[in-house]
Amino acid sequence: MTEQTALADSRAGHGEKPDGAVVRDALGVGVAVGLSGFAFGVTSAGSGLTPVQTCVLSLLVFTGASQFALVGALAAGGNPLTAAAGAFFLGVRNAFYGLRLSQLLALPRAVRPFAAHWVIDETTAVALAQPTRRSARLGFTVTGLSLYLLWNLTTLLGALGAEAIGDTGAWGLDAAGPAVFLALLAPMLRSTTERAVAGLAVLLGLGLLSVLPAGVPVLVAALAAPAVLYVTGRRRGGARDLAEPGPVEKEDR
Repeated sequence: MTEQTALADSRAGHGEKPDGAVVRDALGVGVAVGLSGFAFGVTSAGSGLTPVQTCVLSLLVFTGASQFALVGALAAGGNPLTAAAGAFFLGVRNAFYGLRLSQLLALPRAVRPFAAHWVIDETTAVALAQPTRRSARLGFTVTGLSLYLLWNLTTLLGALGAEAIGDTGAWGLDAAGPAVFLALLAPMLRSTTERAVAGLAVLLGLGLLSVLPAGVPVLVAALAAPAVLYVTGRRRGGARDLAEPGPVEKEDR
C-alpha cells in the first residue's frame, strides 16, 4: 500500500496539469456520456417501468451498462431476478476500479462512501489519466458531478418523453438503448483479446437468444471473458515452451 501511494505521489514529478485543462476534459466526458441518459429513459419506459422507477434506478444505481442490461432484459420479457443478476455482474467491475482509485485519490474516510457511488468507467478513466493526485481528485469530482447531474436529468426527460409518445417501438426508439451501449463500448475495445471477448459474447448472446429465457443469454455471454483469457494463456504458455531450449539442447550446446 505504501509503495502504491508513493507511486501516486511521484506523478507530480511529471508536471502539473492546469486545473482548467482538467476541468475541460472532465466536463467533456461528463456532458458527452450524460446525454445518453435520455436513451436510457426512453428504453426504461419502453420496458414497462414508470418514470419514477426509472429515475430512482438512475439515482441509486448510476452505472449505465448495468442499467441498460437490466431494462433490456425486462423489455425482452425476462425474469426480474435474472435481469438483476446480469446487471449485477456487469457492475462488479466498479469494485475493482474502487480498489485502484482508493490508492490514487486517498480520500478522507468520511467522503469515501459518497465517492464510491461515482466510481464508474468514465470517472476512473479521467482520474487515471491525470499526472498528480490533486488533478486526479479534481478530474474525478468534476466528471462524477457533471455526469451524475446530467445523466439523471436526461433520464427524467427521456422517461417523460417516452410516456408522452406512447409506443416507443413504433418510433424505433426501443433500439436507442442497445445503440448507445454499443457506442460506449466500441472505443474501449483496443486489444485483440478485448475484441475477441466482445465477439464471442455477441455470438453466445445472439445464438442463445431463441433457446434460453430472456436475460439468461446475457449471463452466459459473460463466460466469453474467462474462455478467451484461458485460450490466450494457453497459447502464450505454448509459445514460451517452444522458445525455451530443452535439457538435451542445452547439453548439446
